Amino acid sequence: MNRTEIASLLKNHSEESASFFLPADSSPQEWSRIAQDAAYRPLLDEIRAEGEALLQQPMPELPYALFRLFTEQGTRLEYERPYFERRKRLNTFAILSLLEPEREELQEALQETIWNICSEYTWCLPAHVGTTPETVTEAAYALNDPSADLKGNASVIDLFAAETGFALSEILRLTGNRLPLLLRNRIRHEVYRRLFWPYLHQGPFHWETATHNWAAVCSGSIGAAALHLMTDEEDLAVILERVLGTMECYLQGFKEDGATTEGYGYWYYGFGFFVFFADLLKKRTGGAIHLFSDEKVHRIALFQQKCFMSGTSVVNFSDSLPDTRIHMGLTHYLNRIYPDVFIPDASLRTAYTEDHCHRWATALRNILWFRPEKAAAAQPWGEASYYLEDAQWLVSRHVNASGTYCFAAKGGHNAEPHNHNDVGHFIVHAQGETFLADLGSGMYTQEYFGAGRYEYLCNGSQGHSVPIINGKFQQEGEEYRAQSAYVPLNKETERLQLELAAAYGQKTLKQLTRTFHWSKKEQPVLVLEDTYAFTETPESLIERFITMLEPDVSGEQLIIPGRDHSLVIQYDHKQLQPHVQKLEFYDHFGVRQDVYAIDFKVLQPEKRLKTQLSFYFA
Repeated sequence: MNRTEIASLLKNHSEESASFFLPADSSPQEWSRIAQDAAYRPLLDEIRAEGEALLQQPMPELPYALFRLFTEQGTRLEYERPYFERRKRLNTFAILSLLEPEREELQEALQETIWNICSEYTWCLPAHVGTTPETVTEAAYALNDPSADLKGNASVIDLFAAETGFALSEILRLTGNRLPLLLRNRIRHEVYRRLFWPYLHQGPFHWETATHNWAAVCSGSIGAAALHLMTDEEDLAVILERVLGTMECYLQGFKEDGATTEGYGYWYYGFGFFVFFADLLKKRTGGAIHLFSDEKVHRIALFQQKCFMSGTSVVNFSDSLPDTRIHMGLTHYLNRIYPDVFIPDASLRTAYTEDHCHRWATALRNILWFRPEKAAAAQPWGEASYYLEDAQWLVSRHVNASGTYCFAAKGGHNAEPHNHNDVGHFIVHAQGETFLADLGSGMYTQEYFGAGRYEYLCNGSQGHSVPIINGKFQQEGEEYRAQSAYVPLNKETERLQLELAAAYGQKTLKQLTRTFHWSKKEQPVLVLEDTYAFTETPESLIERFITMLEPDVSGEQLIIPGRDHSLVIQYDHKQLQPHVQKLEFYDHFGVRQDVYAIDFKVLQPEKRLKTQLSFYFA
């Protein structure tokens, strides 16, 4: 759809522009109703408690000493912690000022926060700034060059610059004239200076043709900000034309199965911002531009319910957290559009402060899109099996009187977004404990996304439950992949077969067929068979399995003990010799975690051989 067509639709629905933003939900009466409704109380109590605490704390500083650390030593958290703390203040004081407009101290705290955020050198994170004219050469200015400001700190738009502009624009829309005129104008000026003008005059940006979360978050945030701030339909159409082009690229990153190979966290992030923008656009155009009518979007919306093993435990392939709670606002909204979107138990709701990036758009919609009647009808995750054919993910959740058990495995390739070298890797889980684990996302640093990415335990195949062949790990690249997959599903058993030889890039390895047999009994059993064929006898062969629980190797069987269950590993003692080594890695929040690699060494490697291990719960 071109800008002329978009402008025509906008003009035809110009009456929508005054009230299109969640029309009833933005009224003082609606906020008063929410404040008094018991169904909202747990979340609102969290926000109020956070607000009272923040009122006693000073505004976090963002000094140059922190900004420069990423360039000098490659670390991010030192700057990002106070940066995101400021966004938490923005969210908290904005929401509370809507809930309790009579409290002047909340209005003043909101105003001070907006002023400080508008005064930041850049809304981007240092890790995303890259090279700008200010960082690579002496600046030269001329009196006859009014565009000089676009050459400096406003020349880059990253995820968080775009989100910040979205947040400020929406807060302005919701609070209206309650903000002082100077602040209202400053918000408009900074959003134009840092988003709209560089978007049109400094681009195209790398994320405009991306097929991952950056495309949806950056373009969706800019589009949403434009929908809130722009009154000229022609100008707005110019922005929306470009945003819609990027959204097409984002959707191209999904195959027919609707899976997000970046991991569940990036599904919520990227697809969430797609939904936020699509909702505003649908309302502003009176439904004439309806991105939810695409059946592919429907399939993407169903991905969330295919990612959970039990409770908050996630199938966390790629850069994903092992435990994540549900953003109920987004989930309830999607269920209203697509009734087959599952609404999980209300106890799995995301706490207000759980999002360490403190995203305004999500925090607001966790309130405004929440529906008490849907929460009352929610249920725990049930029995289900899914095979995502394009991603080559199998997720099988089995529920019986003893509890909930889950097995998940993946094929795919080693050049996926937020890639880990993990072709053939798998997870085993029971009753809230993961016995064979995926480490998920590590602590983000410069090197984490650089040349040394696969030296990180959580990213290389050395940190996954896959074989080590001739002392070597899997390689990076799209050609290093699972060549085939076969998955017949039924009520009692699942079988997944993957050909993994190509993932290793070793000339002497001609076959590595990994077959999983998942038998869903009262106490489920997983049987793993690896069939190898070499052109010459391998020097060494190790079957590696990764767990966060310390194994017990004192008896005849190897046992991974848990709280209520233990996972027993049966193997051929004549063929395999187990050895456990304790490793460590730093998780996404910089916390050191102990990891145990269980290595079963093949005692007599041969050109052709088969290994078999059984995993059952006791």
